[in-house]
Amino acid sequence: MRDRPTGPGSEEDEAVAPATQPQPERRRWPRDAPIEALRSAASPALTPLHFSTRNLRPDEQFQAWRAHMAPLVEVKLPDNIPPEDGFVAEQTAWHCGNLLIVQQRAPGHSYLRPQAMLRASPIDHWYVELLRSGMTWTEVDRRVAENGPGRLVFRSLGYPFRGRTTAAESVLLFMPYELFADDAAVFGETNNLVLSGNLADLLINYINGIEPRLDRLTAEEIPRIVHTVHDMVVACVASSARPDAGGLQTNKGMMERAHRYIHLNLHSAELTPDAIARAIGVSRTRLYQLFEASGGVLNYIRRRRLQQAHAALSDPADSRPIAEIAEAAGFDVAANFTRAFSHEFGVSPREIRKAAATERPVAPAAPAGRHRGSTIGDWLKALGN
Repeated sequence: MRDRPTGPGSEEDEAVAPATQPQPERRRWPRDAPIEALRSAASPALTPLHFSTRNLRPDEQFQAWRAHMAPLVEVKLPDNIPPEDGFVAEQTAWHCGNLLIVQQRAPGHSYLRPQAMLRASPIDHWYVELLRSGMTWTEVDRRVAENGPGRLVFRSLGYPFRGRTTAAESVLLFMPYELFADDAAVFGETNNLVLSGNLADLLINYINGIEPRLDRLTAEEIPRIVHTVHDMVVACVASSARPDAGGLQTNKGMMERAHRYIHLNLHSAELTPDAIARAIGVSRTRLYQLFEASGGVLNYIRRRRLQQAHAALSDPADSRPIAEIAEAAGFDVAANFTRAFSHEFGVSPREIRKAAATERPVAPAAPAGRHRGSTIGDWLKALGN
């Protein structure tokens, strides 16, 4: 007789083995929902704003682009390109409260933001230009910043500049001055600055990560993204600042100190040209020279107070009477406030308050004869509200 196997797999083992293989133990707790499922449950918070010349006749395309960009810059075609040849340009903008992200594609052209435009414009935002393709050359105070694919330039709309671009695709991040009011010491000397180094690379990677997700961001995520962008921009600017900028950019340093003082004392009855001049250590005449491009220091203060009033009226949680908001903006007579507010934004304070109560935002009105909300200037005026 052959010996029976006594190791694993023997008949004795088979006799006591269950008829079926043991099943894995079932979980006794509910499974976690997949991350993507949780994200999809929250409604996207951003609605894109679009501008395109694609569906216009070729001879109308450049004029449409010029009108769209008019509140920001004057644009011109290269000398050898007639307008009749067509100009297919497109922008998609995403309004994130204190951050406006603009995806842009445009043929080659030149651009100019003259001092005269600054006098008539409340727009003095900072912005970052990230090129995907093409080249730009921008001159500020006789210093040219060259930008190319995969690089960043940091620039202010509060000062004149001019430049030109080849056919290019870009992402532009516009941010209001108030977002950086506490960073005046860093930003005073850094206008038209090419951002470089490891921190700039990290910011580029962050922008690249945000861009394909803009249509899925939730209301909870947006403030965190704006905060992160702010911190990364400040870090990039501080690490990229030109070591020789101090002597060349003295005016801008004084201007940023003046901006900061105005921001911190915006609703003070003691906010006067004399007080500002004393605070930043310049003469009253020098202060007026600094704000000449903005239409004067008093005009700048008035516009800032009106923008604060717009933000207050747009906030459903702010229940103050319109008269009280007008007084905080420096207007003792309500009728004067309504007139100035309507002139600045194209809508009355009462309309803004009514729209906020019904959660229907009202876009700033465009100039006469133009569709409401149709220009990049209209998008930027609403920034921060």
